[in-house]
Amino acid sequence: MTTPLSPLTPPQLLQKLQDLGIQTETKTHAPVFTVEESKALRGDLPGAHTKNLFLRNKKGQMWLLVCLEDRKIDIKTLGTALGAGKLSFGSSDRLMEFLGVEPGSVSAFAAVNDRNIAVKVILDKQMMQQSPINCHPLINSMTTALSPENLVLFLESIDHSPELLDMDNLDESCRDAD
Repeated sequence: MTTPLSPLTPPQLLQKLQDLGIQTETKTHAPVFTVEESKALRGDLPGAHTKNLFLRNKKGQMWLLVCLEDRKIDIKTLGTALGAGKLSFGSSDRLMEFLGVEPGSVSAFAAVNDRNIAVKVILDKQMMQQSPINCHPLINSMTTALSPENLVLFLESIDHSPELLDMDNLDESCRDAD
């Protein structure tokens, strides 16, 4: 019986980014657990700030949605847009099992711990038009900024080629699917 691999640590993730030639800038700060806490703490940190939703459906399929922090998300509409059916939030146990992070530390970087490629990464198309994009590097007491192109490069390097979702026109795309 093989022992499952341990999740990467923030320094290991940052080293992986460096090994890929990806330029980043990382700031350390007090832990934040919500978008509101992040807004209050970050000051004038430029770029797109993210909200990350770890979702699953009844079939056990999983998604990581990375979107602009102020997005209002209708889970039913999102489920239709993804062809997922009814979505719910993944449990903290499932989050740790598949992405190796705790609630509050979820970001696109957590896909690095999904070595079985069980979680599909969805990126907000409009978020990807801003630079830099700010993400927690596997812990909620740090924020790492990188370009949208480098975020995609990173995800592709770990076999998690992201799907871009037009979040501004989510309702319209769902009506078209009906």
